[in-house]
Amino acid sequence: MSRPPYRRTGRTISRLGGALILLAGIWGAGLFRFADAIPLVVADPDTPTDAIVVLTGGSGRLDEGLRLLEQGAAQKLFISGVYRGIDIKNLLESYRRNPQDLNCCVSIGYAVDTISNATETRDWVRKNNVSSVRLVTSGYHMPRSVLEFEYELPEVTLIPNPVFPAHVKQSQWWAWPGTTGLIVTEYNKFLLSWVRHKVMTILT
Repeated sequence: MSRPPYRRTGRTISRLGGALILLAGIWGAGLFRFADAIPLVVADPDTPTDAIVVLTGGSGRLDEGLRLLEQGAAQKLFISGVYRGIDIKNLLESYRRNPQDLNCCVSIGYAVDTISNATETRDWVRKNNVSSVRLVTSGYHMPRSVLEFEYELPEVTLIPNPVFPAHVKQSQWWAWPGTTGLIVTEYNKFLLSWVRHKVMTILT
């Protein structure tokens, strides 16, 4: 005797609901693990590198990159993600730096996202025979940036140098809606990047 259709439908819905709850639990656990992985300090502030790479798009990043260059942390600075139409001279003047002092050491790229940050930096690094990079970006952006850069530049030593915007409340991120939304968005982007790399690795 066959079961009534509504019973089979009810079981299917229950199983689907259980699977969704399980996935939500895994996603939530991963979110907290991701948040814990966001750096709170610069773990290695002293090791010199061949170059500094700054990813634009957040407050304090370029200031930190220029400060590191002026202090001799590296001999070259690559600024990735500059708006098109802006040259080095205008960029340095906008940050109250003398272009004559730094023009020889600074290069810029025009990436539009983190993926192209990594690919244009890869091309610049190989062209300039760079074997080590100090990567400057916001702390919340660092895990995904490292994921993309390690994928594109596995042969290069990468030292994360996070900056910490005042409006991002990392220590209690769950209590601040703005920071919560920011970290959730970064976590979802990180997952998509991780999946993309796995698929590309399998296909190649």
